[in-house]
Amino acid sequence: MRLVSHPVLCNYYVTYRCNATCNFCDIWERPSPYVTLENVRENLRDLKRLGVRVVDFTGGEPLLHRQLPDLLLEAKQLGFITTITTNGLLYPKYAERLRGLVDMLHFSLDSPIAEEHDRSRGVPCFDKVMESIAIARRLGERPDILFTVFEHNVAQIRQLHEEICLPNNLVLILNPVFEYNTVETGERFSEAALQQMTWWGRQKNVYLNDAFIQLRRDGGNHTDDPVCRAASTTLVISPENKLVLPCYHLGLKDIAIDGQLYELYRSDEVQKLVALEGRLPACEGCAINCYMQPSFAVEINKYWWKALPSTLKYNRVKGTWKQLF
Repeated sequence: MRLVSHPVLCNYYVTYRCNATCNFCDIWERPSPYVTLENVRENLRDLKRLGVRVVDFTGGEPLLHRQLPDLLLEAKQLGFITTITTNGLLYPKYAERLRGLVDMLHFSLDSPIAEEHDRSRGVPCFDKVMESIAIARRLGERPDILFTVFEHNVAQIRQLHEEICLPNNLVLILNPVFEYNTVETGERFSEAALQQMTWWGRQKNVYLNDAFIQLRRDGGNHTDDPVCRAASTTLVISPENKLVLPCYHLGLKDIAIDGQLYELYRSDEVQKLVALEGRLPACEGCAINCYMQPSFAVEINKYWWKALPSTLKYNRVKGTWKQLF
């Protein structure tokens, strides 16, 4: 049963540029402009009309956009919930200007060991994440640590949890890795790794959407009975001010917005692509977390029930009860 029929999330790519070269991501390899404040203002107004609640200003590295605080302020003034994920390299520089503008601030950390994290990111940034945590706490912010989980680093969850998250009272978000350059399930986790993640998801200050684990066990999305609702729950806007369909990773078509996002999304051309969500050949086996998260939230099925306890836990731990979707 569908609970919400309108889009709830916008993945707004402010740029594809990045100051890191992560070995599990290829977004940073794409040439890219930066979004303009004028276009963002226009699009935010239309996103509000379409029913979107959450705007994720993403990249690349979103803090490379020098007007990011202005973009966030525009979103906050319209009542959006805002999210940012950053590698931390630029956060110390912009922390004061970002204060109070980001509802869900995530610092990416791939290992509790500095050398391993820096090798994964292609640049030395572990110390910047530690500095960013200290600055954010001093400013009264409470960031989360976003940990991309691979088969080879599941065993490091304990150290990250005990040495970094608990002492700073931060939530550790477990993010099972997925492919960025192909629409596939990604790394094939062993059952032992899935069980370890599930166990950790029940521990203090750890968030894991259990529906992600269930979907992995089920082999990802299946085109004959799709769970993916990427195109109907999530709008993807590119740095070139184009609507990307049906999702960023598949990206079959991008259409210039030209100040007409509301009309464009409701057009026959776009709605025909929306109707194909989860049903295209490349959608078979997909388990991309950033699209499955909203998919699980809008339709009552086994994944909705799997996701519910972790969602309630996150809100309780963070001390906020915002109704995201």
